[in-house]
Amino acid sequence: MRVGVVTFPGTLDDHDAARAVRFAGGEALSLWHGDSDLQGVAGVILPGGFSYGDYLRCGAIARFSPIMSAIIPAAEKGLPVLGICNGFQVLCESHLLPGALTRNSELHFLCRDQEIEIVNNESAWTSDFSNGERIIIPLKNGEGSFQCDDRTLNELESNNRVIARYVGLNPNGSRNSIAGITNARGNVVGVMPHPEHAVDPLTGPTADGLAFFTSLMKTRI
Repeated sequence: MRVGVVTFPGTLDDHDAARAVRFAGGEALSLWHGDSDLQGVAGVILPGGFSYGDYLRCGAIARFSPIMSAIIPAAEKGLPVLGICNGFQVLCESHLLPGALTRNSELHFLCRDQEIEIVNNESAWTSDFSNGERIIIPLKNGEGSFQCDDRTLNELESNNRVIARYVGLNPNGSRNSIAGITNARGNVVGVMPHPEHAVDPLTGPTADGLAFFTSLMKTRI
């Protein structure tokens, strides 16, 4: 399976995401922010970093890049898309996912290994997990607090669209300790922690994040 990994100016984790795809048995294809051709990929990853320097607002400029003009309609038609950290912010700015990522509640940049619980394994990116499975993957962000209005929160909770929650102390003030969400169809997922940094215990705290990528290899959405 060919999976596109997008590089924006300021992206930091595209090589890690590509490596995770290869570890999962896929072929990673680089997609440049200035292009508008998805080259027939079967899935797309928007990696972490600081796209366009996080100017204006995290993800706000990336949302208008040529590559997003191709990704948005493809995602609306069912293309699996995973946004990690800054990629999650881009998905919210693109209205592929609801809500927004705001400054951490303590107003500090976080960098730590974080335990999360998978609470929805029916999405394109979580099917290789068990519901209730707890994993440890890195968390690193300054604007990682997921916020939304009460109506949106109720919709997410009522329709099983929360895919992961932080375990223990809420690290950044996200509503209901939300670490990741999905769209209604289950093909678009945003997560704030970084599964691509936990696919090999030699270089990460665990290999717990690998299942995000092996899930895609088995999806038929």
